[in-house]
This record gives sequence, C-alpha cells and structure tokens, in this order.
Amino acid sequence: MDHIFFFYFAAVIAGTSVLVVALRNPVYSALALLIMFFHVAGLYVTLHAEFLAAVQIVVYAGAILVLYLFVVMLLSIRSEERYHNQLPVAGLLGVTLCTEVLLLLIQSRTAPSAPRGSAEAAAETGNTEMIGEALYSTYLFPFEVASLILLVAMIGAIILAKKDIIETTE
Repeated sequence: MDHIFFFYFAAVIAGTSVLVVALRNPVYSALALLIMFFHVAGLYVTLHAEFLAAVQIVVYAGAILVLYLFVVMLLSIRSEERYHNQLPVAGLLGVTLCTEVLLLLIQSRTAPSAPRGSAEAAAETGNTEMIGEALYSTYLFPFEVASLILLVAMIGAIILAKKDIIETTE
C-alpha cells in the first residue's frame, strides 16, 4: 500500500514540476507549484517525517509561494517576455539529470542496505528531536554554509533592488 501512495505522489510531483516550467501564465505556474509542494508534504508523511511535512506546508506552500505570487503580481510579467530559446540548455540539463538518475540506480543496486538500528532509534525518540540532533551535530558545517549562502543572496538582492531604485530616481 505504501508503494501505491509513493508512486502517486511521485507521479503528481513530476507532472506538476514539468507544468511549473512549461506553463506560460505565471499564476498557473505558481498554482502548479502549490500542488507540487502539497504532494511533497504528502510524500514526507508516507516516510513518517511529519515534522518535515508540516514545515513543507508552512514554509514553502505558505510563505515562499505567497512571496512568489506577490513578486509576479507586482512585476506584472507578461508571458511572452519570460521565454527565449532554451533548447540547448534544456537538452544539456536533461542529459545530465538522466545520467545522474542512472548512476544513482546503479549505486542503489550495488550498495549495502542501511542498518536497521536507525528505525528503532526513530521510534524511541521523536522525529523532531532526531532532525535537530542530526542538524546541529553531524550536519552543522553544511547548515552554516547554507545560511551564509542565503545571507549573500539576500545582500545581493538588496544591492540589485537599490541599484534599480537609484537608476529610476535619476
């Protein structure tokens, strides 16, 4: 039964992610993104990661998608202006992704199975405690690097926005 839910969520996620890129209307693209976010949360529930499912809905479906819709509405992007000839880049990206999927499939067939102790430890402690423990012990350095990347992106966005404001006032 779990496989049926997994394949349903995976098929809807793959279909809506294609729609996000393929739809010409940005509002319809955002709605497809919303459907994808909810199905990713459903996939987390099937993996018994209820905390991640709640975070997925609150952060991504709630905050980020609303922010995206505000930007789309404020900029009033026309559907024709968004697209240009993307076939060479899309082909290269498609070949890269297919190669990565094949390598992951080969690795999953040859790699030994995961130890069973992790599922027992998850049953004893809560899902949230395990995420916090892993995030602040094992993955502390990648967590800090991600926060620095987000800080640099935020500063770059502020600089770009300020540059546009200065150019329009002159």
